[in-house]
Amino acid sequence: MVAMDETIRQRLEEIGSHYEALGEELSQPEVASDPDRMRRIGQEMAKWEALVLTYQRYREILTEIDTVKDLARQGDEETRLWATEEMNQFKLDADRLEGELVLLLRPRDANDEKNVIVEIRGGAGGDEAALFAASLYRMYARYAERQQWKTEILSSNPTDIGGFKEIIFMIEGYGAFSRLKFERGVHRVQRVPVTEAQGRIHTSTVTVAVMPEAEEVDVEVDPDDLRIDTMRSSGAGGQHVNKTESAVRITHLPTGIVVSCQDEKSQLKNREKAMRVLRARLKALYDSEREKDLSDQRKSQIGTGDRSERIRTYNFPQGRVTDHRVGVTLHRLESVLDGDIDELISALAAQEEAERMREAR
Repeated sequence: MVAMDETIRQRLEEIGSHYEALGEELSQPEVASDPDRMRRIGQEMAKWEALVLTYQRYREILTEIDTVKDLARQGDEETRLWATEEMNQFKLDADRLEGELVLLLRPRDANDEKNVIVEIRGGAGGDEAALFAASLYRMYARYAERQQWKTEILSSNPTDIGGFKEIIFMIEGYGAFSRLKFERGVHRVQRVPVTEAQGRIHTSTVTVAVMPEAEEVDVEVDPDDLRIDTMRSSGAGGQHVNKTESAVRITHLPTGIVVSCQDEKSQLKNREKAMRVLRARLKALYDSEREKDLSDQRKSQIGTGDRSERIRTYNFPQGRVTDHRVGVTLHRLESVLDGDIDELISALAAQEEAERMREAR
């Protein structure tokens, strides 16, 4: 067992002290009466919890090593043998935990802690794709509810039969992006549509994009770069929702990104929601430009909706869901569509962590 680097140890001690101070702050009466402050402190503690608990266990094992080391020197033969075996196991545990601590200290995706904006669009399949877009929206909304996160629709384009040609929504919760970022791509559904008289299975696709929320400080938008148009809101079938020009369409002239919002009766609220989506798209664009060309990045996020592209297949006749990236198949389609997707997400997160560990070697 190699002694931990002093710089790492000092950093861990600092984080532990900071975590304890946050806990003390959270117990103060004035904090309990301020929900926003409680939320911010809770999020900060959640950020460091795994690291602090792992370091606490590491320190406990070092104490155990010191204890059995004395027994290995001073006890009778049987005790010395037992203590030596225990000490060797404790050293292995300490080495393992030290490796975990180094990984936990490594910078992760800077966006992992952020809220997310999710865009779902019907792809190939017409009305059937739009209906499945609605099913996916419900799946993510139910997953968010299970995590005690908040969901807010920012924009939607519903169909007459209860589907969505497009729906954009935000999920607010600590670490939402770290879990939902794996959902971006093309989702394929295989089922018999209710309108199919011959009982034939149809294949449709839905595209999902997941972007971290961008605060105003994250993305600076020059008002001169925007063209803002207002119009009357219209619902499914083209019927007017209201008679005022409350719908808003914002065009970012330098990039050509267009965002429309008409769900709110207030033009101001529609404009605010549209700006949130625009900032998220711009952040995704700027982040991607540091790695590759924008067009390639958007294609990997959104896809074309072609049936041949897919990250996951939902097969209704067989009641199964298959994630093609990790080769996981679950035979409980109904519960997955009810938001029970942790098993799929955890498998994808484990794959990402394994790749990070390979890169660290």
